[in-house]
Amino acid sequence: MPKNKEPVEIKLETVQKDPRYKSQNQTRYCYESYVDYYRCQKEHADDKDQCNSFKKAFTVMCPNDWISKWDDQRAAGTFAGRI
Repeated sequence: MPKNKEPVEIKLETVQKDPRYKSQNQTRYCYESYVDYYRCQKEHADDKDQCNSFKKAFTVMCPNDWISKWDDQRAAGTFAGRI
């Protein structure tokens, strides 16, 4: 191991608390953030940067398996959400 190795700075971030979801079960927050992100992408095709808060929320709150499953369902046209 090199002796002059610089320490790596890691910045951890999360989303702010949303008062609409007061329960500890954040499943609804996860799902609605996922749907809101893709709905925002659809409505604002010219300026998708404004949708990043939704993406950050669902990537933090949702299990990766769920996101992968929903992505597959959207690609197949079988996703249950209204986007």
